[in-house]
Amino acid sequence: MRPIFSPLWCRSCYPIGQARSKQELRLSTNRLRTFPNCNVADAAANVRRRTYEEKPLSENAVRSETRPQVALFVTCLVDLFRPSVGFAAIKLLEESGCDVVVPTAQTCCGQPAYNSGDRADTRAIAEQVIATFEGFDYVVAPSGSCGAMLKKHYPELFAGDAEWEARALAFSDKVFELVSFLADVRGMTGVTARVEGTATYHDSCSGLRELGVKAQPRMLLDSVEGLELTELRDSEVCCGFGGTFCIKYPDVSNAIVTKKARNVGMTGADMLLAGDLGCLMNMDGKLKRENIGVEVRHVAEVLAGMTDAPPIGGKL
Repeated sequence: MRPIFSPLWCRSCYPIGQARSKQELRLSTNRLRTFPNCNVADAAANVRRRTYEEKPLSENAVRSETRPQVALFVTCLVDLFRPSVGFAAIKLLEESGCDVVVPTAQTCCGQPAYNSGDRADTRAIAEQVIATFEGFDYVVAPSGSCGAMLKKHYPELFAGDAEWEARALAFSDKVFELVSFLADVRGMTGVTARVEGTATYHDSCSGLRELGVKAQPRMLLDSVEGLELTELRDSEVCCGFGGTFCIKYPDVSNAIVTKKARNVGMTGADMLLAGDLGCLMNMDGKLKRENIGVEVRHVAEVLAGMTDAPPIGGKL
């Protein structure tokens, strides 16, 4: 399959665990730095590669009669910049009683093309994603943004196409954001992790408004031993990332994230958590520029007790 598009994070033709080299990613990151207010580039500077092949995964495993088979939709950002989130997601899903598979044929969800108005290429991507994942019991993404694209926008994309609309709707019913899946589908009310410190939580736009992710992460974070959760002022307000929005409208994006960063600083928290890596990278970049010393992590890493990796944007 030809490369459908090739922006920084979307690797339509790169199998999971076989992404571009660190050097190539650093070159792409440096190109982003030509935009003076692109906070994401700062957080992307330290790329940690780790392949999912380190954990044996079989896509042809015999299905359990009691354990659902979950396919992890890794997302481009997690695969390229923060693989530890993928491993944390696998750990949490297995602890919830699921068998987890990471399909190597998966690609970008197509959201950048979709948001740019390129429906033809988005359909080509969506058809591959649906064909890859529709045979599993559930499809779980550690991202509200990508999860919403799969769950909400794929059916819209194929509206009027009898065959593909039906497949997209059936696929949509299986798609969940990670934390909402753990709480709402698997019935998890707590985790066994222990993480010392104080954390605050940012509600990402897509997770909150399209998928209803709000109470679930807070409920599970409250169960983390040693962790104190403090609310963030205007936690539901956008961080200013918005994918390509932060590049197309850098001044507006920077004004939004500046206010967000200062609200984070006012909490006095040690850690800023969220469920979308794009939001986290954007906020981390601004926090560093504002000299606000707060660690930034994906919520899955804390819920899984996997905080041994450096925080987002930290030195490796």
